[in-house]
Amino acid sequence: MDTKTLTQILEIAFAKRVSDIHFEVDNPPFFRAHGQLLRSKLAKLTPADTEFIAAAIMKNNHRDLPQDFTEFDASYSLENSGRFRVSIFKQRGNIGIVMRVIPPEIGNFNDLKLPAVLAEIVKAPNGLILVTGPTGNGKSTTLAAMINYINEHFAYNIITIEDPIEFLFSSVKSCIIQREVKIDTTDFCSALKASLRMDPDVIMVGELRDLETIDACIKASETGHLVFSTLHTQNTATTINRIIGHFPPDSQEIMRHRLADILVATISLRLVEDKKGENLVPVVEIMRTTTTIQACIRDGNLDDIEGHIEKGTAQYQMQSMDQHLIQLCNQDVISMKEAKRISNSMDLERKLTFTQ
Repeated sequence: MDTKTLTQILEIAFAKRVSDIHFEVDNPPFFRAHGQLLRSKLAKLTPADTEFIAAAIMKNNHRDLPQDFTEFDASYSLENSGRFRVSIFKQRGNIGIVMRVIPPEIGNFNDLKLPAVLAEIVKAPNGLILVTGPTGNGKSTTLAAMINYINEHFAYNIITIEDPIEFLFSSVKSCIIQREVKIDTTDFCSALKASLRMDPDVIMVGELRDLETIDACIKASETGHLVFSTLHTQNTATTINRIIGHFPPDSQEIMRHRLADILVATISLRLVEDKKGENLVPVVEIMRTTTTIQACIRDGNLDDIEGHIEKGTAQYQMQSMDQHLIQLCNQDVISMKEAKRISNSMDLERKLTFTQ
């Protein structure tokens, strides 16, 4: 492996529009395209190959790989193409690398086939907006589109705290400060506390990973800032459960009240294969916090939230995951088989029959 070969592999990834590249010893590089992991016809990688790739990534970050590391997150940039979010790890004593392709341009809501109501949600003056979903289902891309919409339409001071920095923003109407954990700051919580002294209007935190970060985000929302972040959860109910579950049992009731007061919306994402098998399509649950949903959060009646989402379609432009799956089936965009694979509902087919 040399720099030229690595660059060629990464450029192929951009050209073929793959989402991830895997480098592991005793295997050729793997590419994930349209959700499927594909084995390349390149030569099998040696320990020296993956060590070279890891060293090249760290050199790109002006750092050395820690001697005693077990896993490490970083970013990587090609000179004329784009960026990658990188996970470097140890497996069976060797170094492995997974590189997530970051598109060179930030798409708008229409480009990304996201609901237009997101443009209304980001206009909230303060509070907490969460983008959720499994890994690799478009959370970072959606979050970037939301931040960039604000950047293009409002004169705000926007601070992002990321590990690592993914999309690079250029200030348009807003001033954007991007800080990377382990390079520009020690951790999310320290950066959040510091950001409150930096005259922010909007704060974006890459991920809610621990109790301290969650608590700091809630406090920032309570003090008049608009805060965005992500969680690896499936829908609104599991998102609220995850957040509340981080706190000790004796403080969970007060946390439900605090969260009900500041939660603006949750946007939950899944990427599904279209009917032709050529593209991935986002399926999106949109929850906007109404007084009824606030009461559900305060009282812990989270199982009732999906029903209120489905009732709020016309007035609040909300939608459940099932409602969007049914819409995509009716539009002949995805198959019923794919919809059933994603849905948690046992009667999705019956619901579909009633809408036809």
